[in-house]
Amino acid sequence: MRIAILGTGGIGGYFGARLAAAGESVAFLARGKHLEAIRREGLRVESALGSECIHPAEATDNPDTIGPVDLAIVAVKLYDADAAAQSCKAVMGANTAVVSFQNGVTAVDTLSAAVGRDRVLGGSAQILAVIDRPGVIRHTGTMARLQIGELNGEFTPRMRAVADALRRARVDVEECPDIIATIWAKFSFLAPFSGLTALTRGPIGPIRADQAARGIFRRAVDEVTALARARGVNLAPDVSGKIMVFIDGLPAEMGSSMLHDLREGRRLELPWLSGAVGRLGRESGVATPTHDFIVAALGLYAAGDASRVANPPR
Repeated sequence: MRIAILGTGGIGGYFGARLAAAGESVAFLARGKHLEAIRREGLRVESALGSECIHPAEATDNPDTIGPVDLAIVAVKLYDADAAAQSCKAVMGANTAVVSFQNGVTAVDTLSAAVGRDRVLGGSAQILAVIDRPGVIRHTGTMARLQIGELNGEFTPRMRAVADALRRARVDVEECPDIIATIWAKFSFLAPFSGLTALTRGPIGPIRADQAARGIFRRAVDEVTALARARGVNLAPDVSGKIMVFIDGLPAEMGSSMLHDLREGRRLELPWLSGAVGRLGRESGVATPTHDFIVAALGLYAAGDASRVANPPR
């Protein structure tokens, strides 16, 4: 299978490397020092599930050089979603499918507007992986799971072909009959997890162990699940409780990618996570005070500024 990875960060780099190591023809879209290192030394993955080095790796900063592919995987940060959707156009062939493993709940609509809804698969990723240094992806823990599905709920040959390629790469993948509900279920965890770990500048362990902080986390989860149901998403009745059980099973030292970005002074996905909860809540008549507070408190850092993070205002 010919595959384009549009965004060779933690998610795209990790799963793209797994696919390349399994023999798929993978082209990586990257930029800057990360691209230079991949071209020079290959793309490396450091993981408890097994490390990889794809060398030589096909890597470029120009999607026009990739040509038509069978599958385009979009894995950029949400603030680059519009640009990635335009990049998809450069790799489209007669039967190209596009799947996003981005965070948030807006990716399907962004991609559909660019390439047509019939080309788009829904996707969700459960993994903590980041660019540790140029050319190197560091995977924390052992959770590395993908979920995919057709937007209409059908189990199609193209969806099975994607799942089969991932399984050949020894990736844990699930084919979902209601991928929109799956995306929202993840969002119900991720927006609170990203927001609270970034807000407290620390991992999940202390948050879940403290009664007050745990209560705030639960209220943040409940706001997202209420919003999803108000928008007609078919979430399971006990999804909030399952999320709280899930966070109790996470490594105590586990933080979010937004926490990592905050510490490094990089731009945050805040407007597409807690910001989206508040924005969609106002559209749907659902109150979201916890997420509104997260946005207000982290908004000072959303554009990225290493000096402000290192020396916060007094």
